[in-house]
Amino acid sequence: MSVSSVNPAPNSTNEYYLTRQSQMESNVRSYPRKLPLAIAKALGCWVTDVEGTEYLDCLAGAGTLALGHNHPAVIQSIQDTLTSGLPLHTLDLTTPLKDAFTEALLEQLPGGKKEYCLQFCGPSGADGTEAAIKLAKTYTGRSSVISFSGGYHGMTHGALAMTGNLSAKNSVNGLMPGVQFMPYPHEYRCPLGLGGEAGVDALTYFFENFIEDVESGVTKPAAVILEAIQGEGGVVTAPTKWLKKIREVTEKHNIVLILDEVQAGFARSGKMFAFEHAGIEPDVVVMSKAVGGSLPLAVLGIKRKFDAWQPAGHTGTFRGNQLAMGTGLATINTIKEQNLAQNAQERGDFLQAEFKKLAVEFPCIGNVRGRGLMLGVEIVDERQTADHMGSLPGDSQLAAAIQTACFDNKLLLEKGGRNGTVIRLLCPLIITQAECEEVLVRFKKAIAEALVAVRGA
Repeated sequence: MSVSSVNPAPNSTNEYYLTRQSQMESNVRSYPRKLPLAIAKALGCWVTDVEGTEYLDCLAGAGTLALGHNHPAVIQSIQDTLTSGLPLHTLDLTTPLKDAFTEALLEQLPGGKKEYCLQFCGPSGADGTEAAIKLAKTYTGRSSVISFSGGYHGMTHGALAMTGNLSAKNSVNGLMPGVQFMPYPHEYRCPLGLGGEAGVDALTYFFENFIEDVESGVTKPAAVILEAIQGEGGVVTAPTKWLKKIREVTEKHNIVLILDEVQAGFARSGKMFAFEHAGIEPDVVVMSKAVGGSLPLAVLGIKRKFDAWQPAGHTGTFRGNQLAMGTGLATINTIKEQNLAQNAQERGDFLQAEFKKLAVEFPCIGNVRGRGLMLGVEIVDERQTADHMGSLPGDSQLAAAIQTACFDNKLLLEKGGRNGTVIRLLCPLIITQAECEEVLVRFKKAIAEALVAVRGA
């Protein structure tokens, strides 16, 4: 049945499809509650709903659509694969397409194929996280894991156990045991109450002391897992000196260091991987979202010495998704050929600078942060008293109203961070200067409208 054959009429409304969705799908659906539209088509940084309304998309599939919607290179790759005669799935059997994608992906990792090998997993980032932890336990023979407050690693049992946010955990008992959480540096809300370089220095020392203190009360872990830029946690960027110390200590004690690059990877931060900003090399890199060029795929980059698997030690039916390998290869090539890491850096720097200017006009913007095209704007209640570090209380009601007003102004973006107070932008890497300027026009209008709606001023 074609899409057109199920349309009730040429002028069908979003409400028609949203109502049907609510009747046929579980309560678990989330994005339609915040972004109530039914999408008819999309191209680049723009999506069009079933009523013909165009939206500027700064969500991009939560970072999955590195090249935006329906990029010509991605579409061509799909068409070429479909007409090639290749099977669409091959388990872990190889093909010429898989061979080319594997080599291209390995070239993006530090040291390339001399240092790393790849493991193809199930299709989601959570699947990759589960495989990475299982591998670390297999390699070390140890069972515990260190994760960090504010981190997000997925919604499966093991991944959720390592995720900081409590809302999804509270109703689920018996998550993976042995997860020890530690504080993650935060430029605006230092978890130690120190702020600035003093907070970073203290947390850097704290991690090393925690691992090496023979009376810390925690046995040596199999792995440390973290994001170099926390995404769902509110776009919190790890300081270089802290990351370097974690790399130094984990290497010294033969603890597997896992970098979750599911959202921050593939040039989003201005470099191919966010950990590159600190000049470190992880033992395992978790990749999903953009790695499949908009189609489902998850891959681990594993330092060869840690490849402790026995044959079939970890499997997954959809690890042989040939279409995703084709679109992934097209995405990698396009990022390199068009130098999209530089575009992400330049456009991101521009947006950050302009958001900081908006903060002068709208003091409800408490903090602007991020790297490249992974940006966070923290919304606060400036009418309240700041704490001893100068940080103001978050305003989740206003942040929600800003997201709604952005939608009303045809701008799609997400919230995140503690209590949903951070407006998050994950623009496609291909976004132009003119489109960035349009983002700002719509965002500024949305803030003004939200302030009136929530505060009456």
